[in-house]
Amino acid sequence: MRAMPGLLEGKVGLIANLSEKHGYPWGIAQACHREGARLVFGYQERFATHVEELSKEVPGSLRFPLELGAPSQDQQLQDAMDLVRRECGGLDFVVHTAAFAPPAAMMGRFTDTERGHFQTALDVSAYSFLALVRAAEPLLKERGGGTAVALTYYGGEKVVLGYKVMGVAKAALDSIGRYLAAELGPEKIRVNLLSLGTQRTVAARGIPGFMDMLRKMGEASPLQTNIETIDAGNAAVYLVSDWGRYVTGELLHVDSGYNTLGMWRSANDS
Repeated sequence: MRAMPGLLEGKVGLIANLSEKHGYPWGIAQACHREGARLVFGYQERFATHVEELSKEVPGSLRFPLELGAPSQDQQLQDAMDLVRRECGGLDFVVHTAAFAPPAAMMGRFTDTERGHFQTALDVSAYSFLALVRAAEPLLKERGGGTAVALTYYGGEKVVLGYKVMGVAKAALDSIGRYLAAELGPEKIRVNLLSLGTQRTVAARGIPGFMDMLRKMGEASPLQTNIETIDAGNAAVYLVSDWGRYVTGELLHVDSGYNTLGMWRSANDS
């Protein structure tokens, strides 16, 4: 019996940035690879060894150094697009997964956030998505259109104590996604945001009180569980595949329903 083709068979996707096997980018990479996509990974130099090992599990994949938010970002993005055009012949989707704020900005009061820390958080976590889509636009147009997805979080919509300047950065990211969707729609380029629940990643553990947040959100959500990395991957596949061909400018929550809650009662409350 002949196997059914994957949802992303024949498509080329770029994921920026991959770092380690416990994060959402790897879950997205696994799901897209499972559905037949050829993948290109951007990575920070400090994660080069990890990414090299992970890429061995994705035959045919390519990788390139990418320091989002750094002065070298624009040139690295152009080099990446040249690599994709030369080695893959085109590009069908990009997934932005980068987020960062200086550790000092995650301590103390949000009110005391320094200007430089604020600028760094917004540059790496929000503006870099705009830069990525702008660099990819010519290649996506050559394919008759394409898709861009950015990973966001509920802390950009409502206050999540401990998230601080990253919440502001995610709010900016969400708005950037909507404006890009409106502007690039005539080019058949779709742009969406994927709002994911909490997960025990290296980056998340830098948020003060994260482990308590993880426990409480899993307990409070309607499904009473936290999501896994593959859930992020499956949702991303939907957004970048033809199954989501008329979905753009949307913010899709994959968080066990936590975003639907106002006040909630602990399972231990009477």
